[in-house]
Amino acid sequence: MQYLYLIVKADYLQRTRSYYFLITLAVTVFMAYSFIPAQNASYTTLSASGYKGAYNSAWVGYVSGIMTTVLLSYLGFVLVNSGIKKDIETEVGLIIATTPISNFKYLLGKQLSNYLVLLTIVAITLVVSIGVFFYRGTGYPFILSNFLLPYLFFAVPALFVVAALAVVGEVFLGKRNILQFIAYFTLCGICMAMINNTNTQSEGIFDPFGLSLISKSITHYINTHFGENIKSVSFGFIFNGQKSYKLFEWQGLNWSTLFIISRLIWVGLGLLLVYISSLFFHRFDLKQSSSIKRRKESPLDVVTTKPVSASMGLNRATLPPLTFNYGIYSFVKTELLLLMRQGNKWLWLLNAGLWIAMCFTPLNIAYAYLLPILLFLQVGRWSELATKEKTNRVHYFAYASYKPLQRLLTAQILSGTILAIGLSFPIIVRCLLLGDSYAVINIINGAIFVVLLAVALGIMSGGKKMFEIFFFLLTYSVVNRMPFTDYLGSLPHPHMGFFMLVVLGLNMVLLALSLITRSYQARHL
Repeated sequence: MQYLYLIVKADYLQRTRSYYFLITLAVTVFMAYSFIPAQNASYTTLSASGYKGAYNSAWVGYVSGIMTTVLLSYLGFVLVNSGIKKDIETEVGLIIATTPISNFKYLLGKQLSNYLVLLTIVAITLVVSIGVFFYRGTGYPFILSNFLLPYLFFAVPALFVVAALAVVGEVFLGKRNILQFIAYFTLCGICMAMINNTNTQSEGIFDPFGLSLISKSITHYINTHFGENIKSVSFGFIFNGQKSYKLFEWQGLNWSTLFIISRLIWVGLGLLLVYISSLFFHRFDLKQSSSIKRRKESPLDVVTTKPVSASMGLNRATLPPLTFNYGIYSFVKTELLLLMRQGNKWLWLLNAGLWIAMCFTPLNIAYAYLLPILLFLQVGRWSELATKEKTNRVHYFAYASYKPLQRLLTAQILSGTILAIGLSFPIIVRCLLLGDSYAVINIINGAIFVVLLAVALGIMSGGKKMFEIFFFLLTYSVVNRMPFTDYLGSLPHPHMGFFMLVVLGLNMVLLALSLITRSYQARHL
């Protein structure tokens, strides 16, 4: 148990002391504050066909608890799915492999450290929700159990499973982050579809989030007291202007023994998944390490296996003349090839499928949904656009090269922009055919924004995790049609020209930050 405790402690401290964790906390505090909007806000987070709960302790506590559970169930996986990968990259795993700790205990330690990171965010969200109740409350009494119980029975077991799935994804899919994201989000989509199924058990035992339990309780209360026939409620950030709602005083849930037992079953499922993963864990076998693979496939090893002939000397006359090329064309070509060849080749089949689908699906669907999803699928490519030199420990050479900012960094930005515009090409052509020049400018502006965001966050943080988290939140917000995050301009805006200038201004700020930070790094190696 001593090794397990040390792994959990070291991994937890390493994660919570990173920049991306601090930024995640800041985003979490803002989101927790937004879960309970002001009475005159233009959005709501829980809509029941024109009805809205009064801001008593039950409504604030339960809505905050369920929104935190759902948000962290998606965002949490992106946040914690790199524990084993970091041990491989830093070669700490080779040391762990020599210790007597078993595979199950090691993976359990990673799962528990993931879980503690998520619980830290949950605890902060709980405190913020209590503060929001006193800030937005309208004279209702404060009942602490209405805040503690939703977090205890919704967030605590659900995030335990999320932490376990993060370990499972790393064991079976390794460094294939995109595959992990696709598999996990597909699984979450299946769970949401099962929740919305009318044949779902009334006690919500098959619901890892607890959405069905709250939905049934709220609809039953409204149908009973107001004579309505509401079937379901809507969760999420729902923007519908200054719409008026009918208020009702909901008093929370009556927790059943069966539901509480189901939460323990979900926790047991998480432990079972970790145990099954331990049976297939490579335990940092040299054949599984990517760094060892590269070393074994290096042409230098092939040369050393052949007999070395005696040196015959060099004849300068036979050598090709030295030529110098100070342009960036070769850099752009190389960076673009690196972007294209990164990851599994079969993922390009998925990219091609979405690219072709954007040519034939209705423009509003292709523009608002397919294009953001297609761009997000490239998160693994863009996240390493300006960080691969440091990851592969060649930044000492890259930063000392001739004009690293004007040539190398510019080539990275240009190559990423070419890829983004190429992926957006079907929508651009269709908008051009319709004469919608504003949409074309917005798409190009948004494509540049994504690339500059990846470069800026990668340079400032020194890693790719911050961009992955931020880009996931941005894509999630765009797909859910939040106007203030619509960087591609797919939603109608009353002041389209001003919105375009805002995105353009953000691009200039991100470019300036990238140049200033990289210039400082190049001078202080």
